[in-house]
Amino acid sequence: MRAADDPFDVVIAGAGSAGCVLAARLSEDPGTRVALVEAGGPDRSAMIAMPGGLAQIIPPEKASPLNWGYWTEPQRHLDGRRLYWPRGRVLGGSSAINGMVYIRGHPSDYDRWAQAGCTGWSWDDVRPYFLKSEDSDRGPSEWHGVGGPLKVTRRMLPHELNAAFLKAATEAGIPATDDFNGPRMEGASAYDSTIHGGERWSAARAYLTPEVRRRPNLSLMTDTLVERVTFAGRTATGLMLRTPAGPRALRARRVILCAGAVGSPQLLMLSGVGPAEHLQSLGLPVVADRPQVGANLQDHLDVLVQWKCARPISLNGRTGLLARLGAGMRWFLFRSGPASYMPTTAGAFVATRPGLAAPDIQMHFMPVLGAPHGAGGLSPEHGFQVHVCQLRPDSRGTVRLKSPDPAAPPAIDPDYLSAPQDLEILKAGIAIARRIGRQPALRPYNAGEVWPGDGVEGEALEAAIRRWAETIYHPVGTCRMGSDPEAVCTPTLEVNGVEGLMVVDASVMPFLVSGNTNAPTIMIAEKAADLLRERQRAPLARAA
Repeated sequence: MRAADDPFDVVIAGAGSAGCVLAARLSEDPGTRVALVEAGGPDRSAMIAMPGGLAQIIPPEKASPLNWGYWTEPQRHLDGRRLYWPRGRVLGGSSAINGMVYIRGHPSDYDRWAQAGCTGWSWDDVRPYFLKSEDSDRGPSEWHGVGGPLKVTRRMLPHELNAAFLKAATEAGIPATDDFNGPRMEGASAYDSTIHGGERWSAARAYLTPEVRRRPNLSLMTDTLVERVTFAGRTATGLMLRTPAGPRALRARRVILCAGAVGSPQLLMLSGVGPAEHLQSLGLPVVADRPQVGANLQDHLDVLVQWKCARPISLNGRTGLLARLGAGMRWFLFRSGPASYMPTTAGAFVATRPGLAAPDIQMHFMPVLGAPHGAGGLSPEHGFQVHVCQLRPDSRGTVRLKSPDPAAPPAIDPDYLSAPQDLEILKAGIAIARRIGRQPALRPYNAGEVWPGDGVEGEALEAAIRRWAETIYHPVGTCRMGSDPEAVCTPTLEVNGVEGLMVVDASVMPFLVSGNTNAPTIMIAEKAADLLRERQRAPLARAA
C-alpha cells in the first residue's frame, strides 16, 4: 500500500495531445502511479464535440474559456502587427479546438530530424507510432493503422465548390492523390480528419476514455495551474500547483512537461531552467543555464487568396441565424449536416520549384468568403478561398517570460519573415493558387479576385502579405531535441543539465513538419511512452 503523500511515479504537466497519450499509456501499468495536471477544465462542451463548434472557440472576439487566447509581440516584418495565437486550455489541449486535419508530414521531415542528430527519429523509426495511434477507416496497410485510439476518417463536405477546386488543381498541373498520408503526398485531395460519427475525436476523447479515467493509479487534476517544477539541487522532485483549493506541492519521481511550444519553455524558465541572464533579470533563481530554452520558435505563416463566387452557393449563405440554428439542431439530433464536418475539407501540397525533396506549400480550400481583412467573421457576399501556407520556414523566433507570475502570458515573438526567402516562397504559393482559380473547373464560379486583388503584384503584393498574413497555428521547436550540447532535450527527450525532467510535445521538434502538427505530436508521445517503459528497468530519479 502507498501512503497518501507518497510521490507519484510520473507527473505530467499539461493534458494536451501529448499529455493525454502519456497518461493513458503509462497508466496501463497498474503499478505506475500517474498524475495528469491541466490548467483548463473538463472537455464536456458541446462546442468541442461538434466540429462546427470551432467557430465559437477560436475567434478572439469569442473569449472562450477553452482557449488561452495568446497574442504575439509586434511583428517587425508584418507591419508591427500582433498576431492572435489560440491554444487549447482544456482536456485535450489544442486537439480540442483545432481544425481536425490529420496530416503526418512528409517522410523526409523525420529523416531530416535524424540527420540533425535526433537519433531514433527517422521516418522508419516514427512510422510505427503513427500506425499504433491510428484507427483509420482506410483499413490496415503499410501506410495506415487500425485499432488505435485515434479515429481517422475520410470526410469531405459534399459541396460543388470543393469538387471544382480539386478538378481545377489537376487542370493546373497538380496531380490528384488519394491520400496525403500515403505513398505520395504531393497533389490535391480531400483531407483525412479526426472526426468519427460526426464528432471531433480529440486526444482526450481518444486516449482518456471513461475506462482510463477510472483507473485507480491515474489522478486527473483540472483547473489547476502549474506554477513551476520543484528541484532538489538539479533533480526534479515534482510540481508546485495553484489549485481551486489553494497552493499544493505534488511530489514525483519523474516530471514530464507537455504544455506545448508556448507553455513548456515558459514552465522551464519559471523553474530556473533557461537563459541565465533573462531569468536573473526577472529575479528568478537559476537552476541550469540553458540559453536555447524558448529559442528556435517556428510556425506556419498563412496568406489567403479569395474570390467572389458568381453563384449564390457558398457557405456564406448559411451564416444567418435560422441556418445556424438548423445546422446545430441537425447535429444535436443526428450528428450530421454541415456542423459535422471540419471547415477545411479539401486542399493540396505543392512544390514551388523543381528538385525539392517535399512540397513546400500546403493549401486549404474553403467554399466561403471571409469578411474584409481586419473585420473578422464572414462576408455577406458569396465566395471561396485558398489558404496558402509555407511549410518549412527559415524564420526563427523566441518565447520569453514577461513576468515571474505563472499566470501571466509570455512574450511570443515568432519573428515571421525575418528570413527573406520565406516571403519569396509565399509569393510563389500565391501564384500557384491564382493559377488554380483561373482553370476551367472554377471559371464558372470565379467572379473576380477579392484578395490580394486582380493585378496586385510585385511590391504591392509583398505589402499585402505583410499587412494581412496570419498564423495557421502550428508553433514548434522551443525545447528542441538534439545530440549537440546546446539542445534543450536529448533525443530521448530528457532535459539537458538537470535530472528527472522530460519534455514531450511539439516544442521538442527541431524543425517544423510539412503539415499540421497534431498527429506528429501524438506520435511523439506514443514514442516517449515506449522510451519510458524501457527506462523503467533503470532506477528512477529519487524524489526529495
